[in-house]
Order: sequence, then C-alpha cells, then structure tokens
Amino acid sequence: MQAFLEQLMNAAKEAGIEAAEAYVVEKDSFSVITNCGELIDYQSNMTRGLGFRGLYNGRMGYASTEAFDAESIAQLIKGVLESAQLCEDTDTEFLYKGDDQVPELNLYNPELDQVSASDKLAMVHQLDEACRAEDPRVKNGYNVVETSKANVRIVNTYGMDRSFTENICVVQAEVNAEENGFVSSSGHLAYNKDAKAIDLNAVAKEAVTRALNGLHASSVPSGKYRVVLHHDALVSLLGVFSSIFLAETAQKGMSLLKGKLGETIAAPCVTITDDPLLPDGPNSRPFDAEGVASKAHVVVENGVFRTFLHNLKTAHKDGVETTGNAGKAGYASAVHVKPSNFFFAKGEKTFDELLASVGDGLVITSVSGLHAGANAVSGDFSLLSKGYTIKNGKREKSVEQITVAGNFYELLKNIRAFADDLTFPGSAMGSPSADVGELSVSGS
Repeated sequence: MQAFLEQLMNAAKEAGIEAAEAYVVEKDSFSVITNCGELIDYQSNMTRGLGFRGLYNGRMGYASTEAFDAESIAQLIKGVLESAQLCEDTDTEFLYKGDDQVPELNLYNPELDQVSASDKLAMVHQLDEACRAEDPRVKNGYNVVETSKANVRIVNTYGMDRSFTENICVVQAEVNAEENGFVSSSGHLAYNKDAKAIDLNAVAKEAVTRALNGLHASSVPSGKYRVVLHHDALVSLLGVFSSIFLAETAQKGMSLLKGKLGETIAAPCVTITDDPLLPDGPNSRPFDAEGVASKAHVVVENGVFRTFLHNLKTAHKDGVETTGNAGKAGYASAVHVKPSNFFFAKGEKTFDELLASVGDGLVITSVSGLHAGANAVSGDFSLLSKGYTIKNGKREKSVEQITVAGNFYELLKNIRAFADDLTFPGSAMGSPSADVGELSVSGS
C-alpha cells in the first residue's frame, strides 16, 4: 500500500494535478443472525477501497478503486482529471495540510479481534435462548451479533499522513410477542469494544419488556396531548433534522437557521453538542474526513444558536474556521458536512421524575415513516407513533395507531425539561427523554 500511494502521488504531480489526496479504508466485518434458534445468515468480509481526489484548474475531481496496481493508478489519474473538468461547482476547494495536533483516542481494543467466530455464534445463540426464556409470549424474532474493525488513512501531496483504527461489537435482539390475537414487536441494541462487557441477558430482557409492553395497545382520541418523547423517539427526530445545523444545508438555502447565529432558537434547557472526542461515543474519531483534528463544539447553548457545523469548503465560504465536520458516506464518496456524536445535553430529573412532573399525557416511545412524514426544510413532521398514556405520572395503557404531528423548530422552543437518561441507541445521534409540551395527535 505504501508503495502504491507513493506512485499515485508522483503520478498526480506529473499529470498536473495541483494537490491530491488518497482516503483509504480497510475493513474486516463479521455478522451472524438467528431466528428461533435457527442460523439464518452468516457473513465474514474483508474489504479495502481507496477514494482519490485532486485539484485541477481549481476544481476538485474524484475517482476510486478497489484494485491496487499500475493500471489502477492510471485510471485514478484519468478519473480525477475528467471529473474536475466536468465539475460545475465554483466554490473554492481545499486539501488540508495537516498542521495541527491530532488528539489521542482509545478507539481500538485488540482483545476484540481475538474473539473467535465460534464464540460469536455462541453469543447469538445465548441471546436467542435468553429472549425466548424471558416469557412464553415471545414467539419469534431475530438476534444479531456483529463485529467490525476499520482502519482509516488519509495521505496527500502536502505530506499529511494520518490514520486511526477502530473496532466494535454490536448485539441486537428483535422479538415478537403474541397474546390473545395481539402482536407486538420491539427490540434493543447494545455495543461495546469489549464483547465480554455486553450483558446478553440484559439486552434480551429489555427487548422482551418493550415488546410485552406493546401488547393490547389501542389508539386514543384525536386532540392535543402533553407529550414526553422517549429518548429513542427523540433520537429519530434529531437524526432527520440534524441537517438544519449543517453549514452546507444553510448555504443551499435549505435551513431556516440561516442568518440566526447568536439568536435564541430553543428553550433555555436545550443544549446541543457535537463531540467527536466523546469516550465510547459511536462516532468518535481523532480527525475528520479531511484530516482536520477533532474538537467538541457546542452548537446550541442554553437555547442560543452558536455555530453551524463546517468542513473546509463551507468554512471558507462563510469566513470562519472549520469545525472539523467533514464526512464521507464511504471511501468513494465526495466530502460533505457530517455530525459526529451529536446530542441533546441531559437534564437532572430521572425519567420517572419527568413523568411525575407531567402528570397526565402521552409517552411516545417510537416513531416511523420518517422519510415520508418529516420535511427537513420546513421542520414539519407527521409520524406514525407508538407509546403509552400516563395518568398521575404513572404508566397507564399502551398506545398504537396514532400519528403525532408538529414542527421541529417549534418543538425546540417548547421543550420544558430533559431527563438524565442520555442514550446513543446505535447511531451517531444521542438524546435523553424530554417533556416537549403539547403536540397534535391523530387517533381514533
């Protein structure tokens, strides 16, 4: 690989490419899935790919490869030259010189690589058995154990050469419960860099409890309800609307936050942070997809909008410094702006105390239909939801077949309090549960 990269950079210079960068990802992944004790899927993959980009006549061109030979070098050079010539983007582009200090993060556990395939099979069967042993109403479902190891390396003609290695183990249980003709499905996920640290019985118990809680669910009359969004539901909303905090989105005129830096856009209890240095964060990293050293940034502080998230290109356009939020969808993709560990700060109340302060209302535990039912530009959402009613701050009855509607910009202003149950449920988005005031509910 080192010889290939040196030849590629030399060839780029000879071709007249002003600055060039190679983004290399090597990944080793494993997954196994069972359903009712039966093995239904087993995969083990090793992949290696290189994304190549370069500046030619002031335009950025892109190419990629999974082959590493002399022919590939010629194709990469040709691809960058051709795509740069076809590029219609007139914004100034940059490659990073790497003149900052990269923080040290503990993202890799070598012991996880020593866990054998047979051990992972034993884990998924144990999870499967634990789910079915929890309650006789659990009829079927699927269970997953996944591990992955990835090495990311960025090399460019300015002499920057940065890399990091990360690995993770993910365990997921999805169960179906049945009783008297009622069916309820739910699940739970846990992840850790130490497979032994994952409590399989606890994952099974939580998945089954959630499924059982959904049995005998019914709708509620349409109207306005005081609503608590469980952290899973609020994470789903944050994931859809996180794009409004990206400079790239604002510069395209697709965020209503454009021009509102320094203004109050949310309730005083709302603080939103992007922290790529978060210990055990699902998307922690020492540098972004351009090689810029990672730093934490407070995006919304006590309701006040402090900063958009930037990469080098958007920062130059706005005359500010990058926040180190360059991201890629994959090694072959173009560079965009992307959050790292993006989350609402937790509050001081326990979840039960939050419910007690609300009294009567609805707890929404999950939302669906996000692609069709949420407009990231206007902030409007209308989502199929599940949850339960609360009476005098206590759980009452399970609810389904309802639609919850509102506007994310207004929701930010109406949040009354957060619980202390900040969670990252398997994604880069995190949130505690929150009392969001009143929302419109369409039901029976």
